[in-house]
Formats: sequence, structure tokens, C-alpha cells
Amino acid sequence: MTPQTRERIEALLDQHRIVLFMKGTRHAPRCGFSATVAGHLNELLDDYVSVDVLADEAIRDGIKTYGNWPTIPQLYVDKELIGGSDIVSGMYNSGELHELLGKPKPDRTPPVIEITPAAAEAIRNGMADEPGMALHVAIDARWQTQFMLKPAVGHEIRARSGSIDVLMDLQTAQRARGMKIDWIDDARGSGLSVVLPLAPASVKPLTVEALKERLVRGDISVVDVRPAPDRMRAPFAAARALDASSQREIEAWPKDQPIAFLCHFGNSSRQAAEHFRGLGFTQVYNVEGGIDAWSQRIDPSVQRY
Repeated sequence: MTPQTRERIEALLDQHRIVLFMKGTRHAPRCGFSATVAGHLNELLDDYVSVDVLADEAIRDGIKTYGNWPTIPQLYVDKELIGGSDIVSGMYNSGELHELLGKPKPDRTPPVIEITPAAAEAIRNGMADEPGMALHVAIDARWQTQFMLKPAVGHEIRARSGSIDVLMDLQTAQRARGMKIDWIDDARGSGLSVVLPLAPASVKPLTVEALKERLVRGDISVVDVRPAPDRMRAPFAAARALDASSQREIEAWPKDQPIAFLCHFGNSSRQAAEHFRGLGFTQVYNVEGGIDAWSQRIDPSVQRY
């Protein structure tokens, strides 16, 4: 690590109490581990600094040397390295992260869930071959559900339906309230089926033609998630830029406000849309093809790049 890189890292830590070195940004993470830590912080904090190491090779390599920590993400609080995804997640689920950040203790009330008799039988049969294992469920920010058989760690929240215990982390417990687990056996195959009453509607695709019509009607807001240089190169005047200064305002919009997310080709915007869906927004759209499709099919005066 060069002295210049060390100075840049130390300047970031001097100027900001909470800094997350990650892949992507807090609004559009580009790896699952970074998304996990950013999700915890986004829930607890309105403001913190995220540094995209993929955009800066010197920082990406230098931060590993600086804290003698080989992986990304890395969370620093008050200039102290807290850790990566596993450590931060453990602290979040135990309530230690809340305490560190000066937030109230989390609600650890187990959710009320329902497991049908057919699902309970299938679960018991599956667990019979795995002695000593516990049934875990995880519901991520996109409301996707994953079941796992693994040992209990001790900080999980335990929900019970009939004779079945289901272990989950703190965020999953909030999303799992009212969850119904059933067993489906039909032409599509066999497996557990999950209904999540609290899950917002999925992100909907929006063509550039449909976006143009809705902008004329004035019944949708557009959020541009592209980096500032790209927005300057090919401006989209009708959009609100998603950056550190606008984040808090956008997240405070009414949860039923229709929002379309725009990027270069429609990939990063989909991630941002899923993030806002995870915050509870119920009318979330992704502009398919992004600004490139807008330039080709709607407004050729917009520069392609």
C-alpha cells in the first residue's frame, strides 16, 4: 500500500464515523456479502458512508492491508475495524450492532407462523436423516426464502408451529410474521411452499414506451441510479438522481408511490428496485433496457455510450 492510499483511507475514517468498504454501493450492492452488511446498516441508519472498492483498485487492495483483513466488505466504526459479513450479521442478530450504533434494542418477539400437517411431516422426515441439526429459514431483502438444516448457533429467534421449531435471524423474523409453510406435490414437482403476507409486490418490468406514456400522465417518479459521470454524458431530465444527498428523501416517499428505476442497461436499476421493494415500497418498476433503450426507441438525441 502506498503512502497516498493510506492517507486516503485515514482521511475517510477521520471524516466519517461509520464507513463501509464494500463491492458496489449501499443502494446497489454487487455481491451478496456486501448486500447483507449494507442491508443491516440501511435498516438502522439514515446516513453512513459506503466506499465502492470495485471502482478503486488502490482502495480495494489497500484496505485489506490497512486492517489486516483479507476480505470485503469491511465495516469501520469510530476508526475501528468491526469485521466483515459474518461478524456484522452476528452482532446485528444479537443486538450488539444496535448498541454500538446507539439504536434501541431490537424486537426479538418470535413471529406467529403456520406449518401445515403435510409440510410438518415432510420436515420431520427430512430432519430424521440429519440428527443434531436444526431447521433454519432465511428471508432476504428480496423476500426470497431459503430453508437450511444446520446446527443452532444460539442467537437465533425460535418460532414454533405444532411440534416444529424454525430458527431465523432478526430480519427474517420481522418478515416472517404470518408466514404459512405448506407442502406442494403437483405437476411442477414437490417441495415446501411459502406464503409471506408482509411481502410487497414484486418489481415489475417497464418498457421505455410505457415509461414515456406514464411520464406524460405524470403518475410515476423516475430514479436514476447511474454514476454522476454517466448521468452527465446522457442526461434524463425527468429523473431524480439516487445519491447520498437524495437517499433519505427518496426513502421517505409514500410507500405506495409508483417509482421507476433507471440505469444504463437495466441491471443496476433492478438491484436498486429490489432494495426499495425490501423497504416496503409496493409499486416498484425497473426500466428494461435502461437509458440505452430510451435513446434507441424514444429519444435519439440522448447520447448512447
